[in-house]
Amino acid sequence: MTTIITLAYLVAAVLFILGLKQLSSPRGARNGNFTAALGMVIALAATIPLLHFTRAGLVIIAIGVVIGAVVGTVGARMVRMTAIPQMVALFNGVGGGAAALVAVAELLKFGVHPPFAEVFPSVFSIVIGSVSFAGSMVAFAKLQELMTGTPITYPGQQVVNGLLAAAIVGFAIAVIAIAAIPFSFLSLMLLALILGVAFVIPIGGADMPVVISLLNACTGLAVAASGFTLNNFALIVAGTLVGASGSLLTKLMSDAMGRSLANVLFGAFGQVHTAATAAAGAQGRSVRSASAEDLGTLLAYSQRVIIVPGYGLAVAQAQHAARELADVLERRGVDVEYAIHPVAGRMPGHMNVLLAEANVPYEQLKEMDQVNDDFKNADVALIVGANDVVNPAARSTPGSPIYGMPILNADQAKNIIFMKRSMRPGFAGIDNDLMFGPKTVMFFGDAKDSLTKLVSAVKAA
Repeated sequence: MTTIITLAYLVAAVLFILGLKQLSSPRGARNGNFTAALGMVIALAATIPLLHFTRAGLVIIAIGVVIGAVVGTVGARMVRMTAIPQMVALFNGVGGGAAALVAVAELLKFGVHPPFAEVFPSVFSIVIGSVSFAGSMVAFAKLQELMTGTPITYPGQQVVNGLLAAAIVGFAIAVIAIAAIPFSFLSLMLLALILGVAFVIPIGGADMPVVISLLNACTGLAVAASGFTLNNFALIVAGTLVGASGSLLTKLMSDAMGRSLANVLFGAFGQVHTAATAAAGAQGRSVRSASAEDLGTLLAYSQRVIIVPGYGLAVAQAQHAARELADVLERRGVDVEYAIHPVAGRMPGHMNVLLAEANVPYEQLKEMDQVNDDFKNADVALIVGANDVVNPAARSTPGSPIYGMPILNADQAKNIIFMKRSMRPGFAGIDNDLMFGPKTVMFFGDAKDSLTKLVSAVKAA
């Protein structure tokens, strides 16, 4: 039986790895989820023979499984694509909290003087899991607009956080070296929860995806530590994979924004929305706008069009309208492709999944490095709800908050149609110089309605 369980855990680990590999592409993402889920089912089934259930315990576990299955299924099916990041934050936080509670339960079982090999991973899991739980709940609240998305700061904030961290280290040493009494490790958990909240509140709402990715990595590490405590191979492997992939994703997202992780976490980016400054900068400059009919004619007689989707497209649920416009253009012989910035939307892959939902062919979805050289040959760059990711200030203005951020070269297209609800700045709080460019025409309105008008205009051209 032990050999069979070990082999089952090994199969589960392989499926976890294959699932992650498949998730690297929109084409394989759906199968990747199923592959990883199958691995988890195998791991759970292999764990059951190791447990010794009482009747009451079996009932409690069954109730928990039913509740979890219902919440997970309903949540995944009902949530809108624009709300996926906060759902990820919520589920990730629950995972961190579960790891912390498991560690507390194990410390209660071990007694006052557990061996170091047992108490150290338990303490680690309590601290990291609690920080991840509390921080993820704050991230969820910011993204769900249950609290302000702007950074919440106060004088001496970093000093307070430092004192919290020092207190956590002190209690951790006390639990490990002196005695694992409930007062010590429950105080440790409480302080870690407070630090999780204090750590995330000074970070702006638009940076929450990076924070969620980082906290996801922390949850993975907490789960891996619980695996050492429980001597469970599957938990160790799964937690380590989550920790490693979450860390890598966090680094990639920071690089895509041209900012260091320290700047994201401690820079309070987005705290000052410079509406007044933007208005002042716009004085003396004007934008051009056009009717749907004029823009439809321009698109209809183009040879190559690159669509640049952004969060505005996601909010308006305009992916199907974008696909319809592309279909109409392709029937007229126009070459259409989509330029995907790594941080367009609220999380990596957001635009890919959104457009795949509308059955946009995968080969038309081009990453930034693939498509940037194509803009200079495009007759039209159609920007739908994007802003900072196409702002030339990232290349040309050293003092700009987004200077150094890799952007899509939409400004190099022969003509630019910029679709937005208003002239309101993006998250960086600065004007987008591209809107005032001589090649740019603004088309104001809801993305879905505007795209629908363009479809009709192209058909009539």
